[in-house]
Amino acid sequence: MHVRLDNPIDLDAFRRHARQLLAGGVPPEQVEWNGERVAGLFDETNDAAPAPLVAGAPHAVPASFVALCGNVILHRDPQRFALMYRLLWRLAHEPSLRHDPLDADMMQAQLMAKAVHRDIHKMRAFVRFTRVMGDDGLERHVAWFEPDHHIIEANAPFFARRFAQMRWAILTPERCVEWNGETLAFRDGADRREKPPPDAGEQLWLTYYEHIFNPARLKVAMMRREMPRRYWHNLPEAALIQPLTDAAEAHSQSMIDAPPTAARRIRAPIALHVRPAEGVAPADLGELRAAAHACRACPIGALATQAVCGEGPLAPRHMLVGEQPGDQEDLAGRPFVGPAGQLLDRAMAQLGWARDSVYLANAVKHFKYELRGKRRIHKTAAQREADACAHWLDSEISLVRPEGLVALGATAARALLGRPVAVQAERGAWLHERRDGRPVFVTLHPSALLRLSDGERAEAYARWLDDLERARGTVSAAIAA
Repeated sequence: MHVRLDNPIDLDAFRRHARQLLAGGVPPEQVEWNGERVAGLFDETNDAAPAPLVAGAPHAVPASFVALCGNVILHRDPQRFALMYRLLWRLAHEPSLRHDPLDADMMQAQLMAKAVHRDIHKMRAFVRFTRVMGDDGLERHVAWFEPDHHIIEANAPFFARRFAQMRWAILTPERCVEWNGETLAFRDGADRREKPPPDAGEQLWLTYYEHIFNPARLKVAMMRREMPRRYWHNLPEAALIQPLTDAAEAHSQSMIDAPPTAARRIRAPIALHVRPAEGVAPADLGELRAAAHACRACPIGALATQAVCGEGPLAPRHMLVGEQPGDQEDLAGRPFVGPAGQLLDRAMAQLGWARDSVYLANAVKHFKYELRGKRRIHKTAAQREADACAHWLDSEISLVRPEGLVALGATAARALLGRPVAVQAERGAWLHERRDGRPVFVTLHPSALLRLSDGERAEAYARWLDDLERARGTVSAAIAA
């Protein structure tokens, strides 16, 4: 039985006829496929009538087989239809075939699909457009290419996306495609004599190609594998390949024999921010930020995005000091903008305590973290790292001049009081231990509440709110004491 397809790459037509043959129980050896454009659909191989086709139960095949057929049908091998139908028949009658990676038919189909993919890639790499002026006075870009397989229809959408803003045409011996800026149009193949002559842009391309050629990195075998000789006669740069290759060894030797290049004088870097001299306290908060950003007294400064100093008004009644910036603070360069800061904002709003009335800062100025995949997970600063930042906090307090200090967490409390602090035991009261006379109120850091379970968080939050209310209302009395 002969099966003839009007279009040799019409996958839908092949699937329709193959399903009909499979439903009729026609084995592969009784079918002769012909993909050329000829009249008729089913023709007899002899004078006898063709075997009747009867409807049968549908057969399920893997989705990967349908995709494989879509690639194999683009191959030039005339036996591709017979191979695909044979695989379809075997998948319907031998279910285990889909799990056999060494089956000869399946391996042949995969090799054909791989060849089609390679041809598609080579077309994308080796098409060279030439600019021409049409009879209508409009500019077009025309290219000549000789593919190994039936890939023009499959590859045309790529060129339409890539060169959407220009009118172009790709001519091949069997099929041509043209893009007018809106739609693709296909027609029969062209003669090589229709290939346009070189334009002015070709010489520019050759000059560029010659200048980027690196003789020290030349690998002829690899170049010929990636750019087979059969493509050369359509590539303008092919005329340069042999002369450049022949001269590569001499050119490389001249590079080796050349005297060393004189060392280029490197100018000293110019500081982008004014920084105080070593051992001199910053004169203002701008100098403080610049100096803290450049600080490398401990390792975490080199790994963070930036130093995160405080923000708020000068001479406030309260300065709230946290432990260290988190991931979001490190990226934004501002304190208390992450989850803990949002919880603090919520609490202050409930108390009617405006955020812009307090100065917010951290004891440690850089974000310490450990990587887990692509995430930066907060890691508590070591005591030596907190000690390295202590002078930045002291300078900040001197410049801001707050009336009272609120320590949020153990790291902040230790930095402000100069001793270890048991937060749960000493929270909720003003402590008078600093040399500058400023009282320190100790309470929890908001991140400690975020780590609690849902059942514990409500009670802990209410008590923490009481702490903040007490700190807000009693600072004047604490100073007087």
